[in-house]
Amino acid sequence: MLLPKHGSPEDRGSADRYYGRDFDPHYWPDGTGHGTRVEMCDMTPSEIVDYTRGYNEEEDRKVW
Repeated sequence: MLLPKHGSPEDRGSADRYYGRDFDPHYWPDGTGHGTRVEMCDMTPSEIVDYTRGYNEEEDRKVW
């Protein structure tokens, strides 16, 4: 299984779910925390689907 590119919509969805954050479609095209964060209003429908898949399919949770 290949992991999604760090910062991609699927990666950010998975990370948001893992860390218990709210559903908030976004991504970082240059890698998480680098460049400009792309918000949902500027995402394509396909990118929103990728974020949603990452969020919904993440089964692990951070134990605080």
